[in-house]
Amino acid sequence: MYSDSINNLIHSFKKLPSVGQRTAERFVFSLLKSGRKDVNNLREALGALLANTKSCEICWNFDDHSPCQVCRDAKRDQTTVCVVDDPQDVPAIEKTGEFRGTYHVLRGLIESGDEEASLHRSKMRELLIRLKQGKIREIILALNPDLPGETTMLYLERIIKNKFPKIKITRLARGLPMGSDLQYADEITLGSAFKNRKVI
Repeated sequence: MYSDSINNLIHSFKKLPSVGQRTAERFVFSLLKSGRKDVNNLREALGALLANTKSCEICWNFDDHSPCQVCRDAKRDQTTVCVVDDPQDVPAIEKTGEFRGTYHVLRGLIESGDEEASLHRSKMRELLIRLKQGKIREIILALNPDLPGETTMLYLERIIKNKFPKIKITRLARGLPMGSDLQYADEITLGSAFKNRKVI
């Protein structure tokens, strides 16, 4: 029905989260109708993303530099680490103004029935290596309160308590309902969750 070039781009867009056939088609035809300038701008932005974006060697967030902006900031509390799932969770927490420590981005949670593969894909091992350095005094588990988030928090809690008993482990407190998504919580709710976090 469509040319090979159009179908290839539709197929590429469909690999993005929450993008189905119709949405992908809208993206492609929007680009075609907008003209060469918008398409070239998109191509340049993607090229810059690939050329400049790095994984932070400390927290595994994405930045144009490694270590990232947060990890380089000497004013941040380097002894407190907030563990999140996605890079998008970091700006959500930063907007609250309640947290002045550093982060660790897991980039994946433990999925039911797929624990070994989940651990291999995520940055949990890198977190444990970080803890071995002995500088961290508190870990804040700030994962979404859904099944993968809860499973991952229980796993990390068990491992950290066993291997690093002196490290305080806390969770975000009230304000985040079960099944909610951290990225979409409003600043007041998320700020309250940080203020009232509890020791595990």
